[in-house]
Amino acid sequence: MPFDLAETLTAWRHHLHAHPELSLQESATAAFVCEKLREMGIPHTANIGGHGVVATITRGSSNRSVGLRADMDALAITETTGKPYASKTPGVMHACGHDGHTTSLLGAAKLLLDDNNWSGTVHLVFQPAEEGYRGALSMINDGLFERFPMERIFGYHNWPNLETGTVMLHHGPSMAASGNFTITLTGHAGHAAMPHLTADPVQGAAHLIVALNAIVARNVEPLEPTVISVTRMQGAEAFNQIPETASIGGTYRAHSRATMDFLQERMRAVAEHTAAAFGLKAEVEFGNYLSPTFNHKAEAELAAGVASGIGLAVRHDMKPTMGAEDFGYFIERVPGAYAWIGNGPSAGLHNANFDYNDALLPIAAGYLAETAKAALK
Repeated sequence: MPFDLAETLTAWRHHLHAHPELSLQESATAAFVCEKLREMGIPHTANIGGHGVVATITRGSSNRSVGLRADMDALAITETTGKPYASKTPGVMHACGHDGHTTSLLGAAKLLLDDNNWSGTVHLVFQPAEEGYRGALSMINDGLFERFPMERIFGYHNWPNLETGTVMLHHGPSMAASGNFTITLTGHAGHAAMPHLTADPVQGAAHLIVALNAIVARNVEPLEPTVISVTRMQGAEAFNQIPETASIGGTYRAHSRATMDFLQERMRAVAEHTAAAFGLKAEVEFGNYLSPTFNHKAEAELAAGVASGIGLAVRHDMKPTMGAEDFGYFIERVPGAYAWIGNGPSAGLHNANFDYNDALLPIAAGYLAETAKAALK
């Protein structure tokens, strides 16, 4: 039976969409990827940096090499699309399109396998745990680039409401660095009717939230994209108690490591001094932040040339997003470029009504395969 690329990829994506798995839990997704690679006769290695899979296709005599990457994990969101292939896992869905990314990379593998018009090695990187769990870094720490050397690496993300198949490539920043923070203020608890006998951490936290927003407004150069968002606050359980501690938390983002480091420094200083003003102590915790996704100019131009050459519309005019992507870890180590490819009219990413556009599957597969071939020349 002939292999119909669009039909087959659609069936594969619908299977993955119906069976989503959260970050660090992608065992069945990885097993599905390995099964399809085996059916195509493509050598592969599993369990890299967790549930990561790397497949390798080599032909000809060239010693050149390139990597293509797709992410595999889903999100803790309850799906509302009503599609016949909607998630069968309660509270989990592919709300970011990683099912489509994984499937299109499998499609690229098939296209490269059936094409004799190239020489070199292509490593296909199926990455777990992108959604805030640094799966890219886990694969790197597990020897990705030593075990599977690649001179360049490319990837893409579907982009809602950009015309289907239009390729957007940035020269420089594409997606932000992202980190989380928690600040705990400690004072002296007491009855809410007698605040003068307490050191009130809730009052201090309220002032701190305003002060943190002032960092972006007054300490960062106005043309430097920067965000500090407080998204969590916790104080007393009782209505009539001023608690001993109150905590706030949230996210901070920028397009450079230098700005991220500066934000940490200023947030710590502002927290400590605000706390002191209210007779409190501050404890500031930062997790390791995601690297910014910063396209290399030569690789972005190569990818744009490929997209144009296969008949896709190419844009360079969209602003970078403050959304984050751990693909940045890869292109801090080897040159690369990350494209946005239009998903057409759709709900936004991380929305319960989002669905990857099946019409994009063969387009993205072709873009990935042709980009790898061009990078090997």
